[in-house]
Formats: sequence, structure tokens, C-alpha cells
Amino acid sequence: MATLKVKLVRSVIGRPEKQHKIVKSLGLSKMNRERELPDNPAIRGQIDKIKHLVEVA
Repeated sequence: MATLKVKLVRSVIGRPEKQHKIVKSLGLSKMNRERELPDNPAIRGQIDKIKHLVEVA
């Protein structure tokens, strides 16, 4: 199965609570943390909502 590397590059301080929850659900707790996540529509939808805070490789 394909995976996506997601890295939190901007802070969630001052962002809406919904975005805080999405970042936490992806397993990104601090800046510059990376996670490998499965490439599926649910994960892609979450990433799309916080695309201004993360980098995807």
C-alpha cells in the first residue's frame, strides 16, 4: 500500500479548534515532526483541510 509523508511546518497556534484536532488526529504533535500515513481518501481529505500547515511528500 502507498504511504504519504506528512510534516508539520507551521504552528497551529491561533488556528481554529477544528484544525488543531485534525493535526492531532494525524499524529503531528510538534513542529517539524513527520509521520508516514496510508494513502487513502480519508487521510487526503484531512490533509486538504490543513494544507497550509503541512508539507506532503
